[in-house]
Amino acid sequence: MKILQTVKKIPGGIMIVPLLLGAIINTFFPQLWTIFDGTFTTHLWKTGAMPILAVFLFCNATTINVKKAGVSLYKGLVITLVKVGVGILIGLICGTIFGTAGFLGLSTLAIVGALANSNGGLYAALAGEYGDATDVGAVAILSINDGPFFTMVALGAAGVANIPFMTLVGCILPVVIGIILGNLDEDIRKFCEPGASMTIPFFAFPLGAGLNIMNLVKAGAPGILLGLACTVITGFAGYGVYKLLKMDYPEVGASIGTTAGNAAATPAAVAAVDASLLAVAEAATAQVTASIIVTAICCPILVSFLHRREAAKREGK
Repeated sequence: MKILQTVKKIPGGIMIVPLLLGAIINTFFPQLWTIFDGTFTTHLWKTGAMPILAVFLFCNATTINVKKAGVSLYKGLVITLVKVGVGILIGLICGTIFGTAGFLGLSTLAIVGALANSNGGLYAALAGEYGDATDVGAVAILSINDGPFFTMVALGAAGVANIPFMTLVGCILPVVIGIILGNLDEDIRKFCEPGASMTIPFFAFPLGAGLNIMNLVKAGAPGILLGLACTVITGFAGYGVYKLLKMDYPEVGASIGTTAGNAAATPAAVAAVDASLLAVAEAATAQVTASIIVTAICCPILVSFLHRREAAKREGK
């Protein structure tokens, strides 16, 4: 059976197929994991996303030439500014014109919470598949937009929000150490190189196992619209800026067209410090959760589409 080849024919298949399988099982058989609680089965397919993703980042980092490390920093700063800037700008425009309630059933809280946060794991997987090591390394900077910080800034609550310094250090350290070891020893680089692609489905499945597809039903049309808007608006913004800056793989810029998994907690976190938003926080949580699911499906399709276009142009030169 040509299972792997079939999966690869699907846009972003190496990432999205395991992710969707995990989400389907978690949606319809949520108690399955409790049967194997504490075993290798649970660690591999339910709770193991972050440590496996850390291995992926380390292995990829070993392939980065130290002379190009600055490129990863540059790309990370660019895509982070685009993602956060576009999300906050659109949210503030909606807030100014339509107020807290927003429009089309989407509150300003939900809009900023979804658009200003990106899924670092999905970005890293897409960058690894369609870009190069410097694109994947950019995730060390992109990770700072996770959580409620920028949403709070946009909604006037920055005075009580902060990103713990050691959290940032923890995100960057595997990349830094990987770069150092890979440049000190060529054998380490060659040894770790396969891990930069082989580990993708292994962290994709447990990422999906944290999602519940039924949240799409709960959020309704506004939640689905939010997810589509996030992929289209921020995805094309990232792609456009990368094209403008003449990056080698501009399609990777579209990989920021996602909503971070932990963004589902953003509405409640913001409402906890601004009671005026309690009235919209519950609906916003459902809508942001829907955006997480929709973008996880749509963003790989968009990046794959743009990759085919860019690859054709590169071959035509």
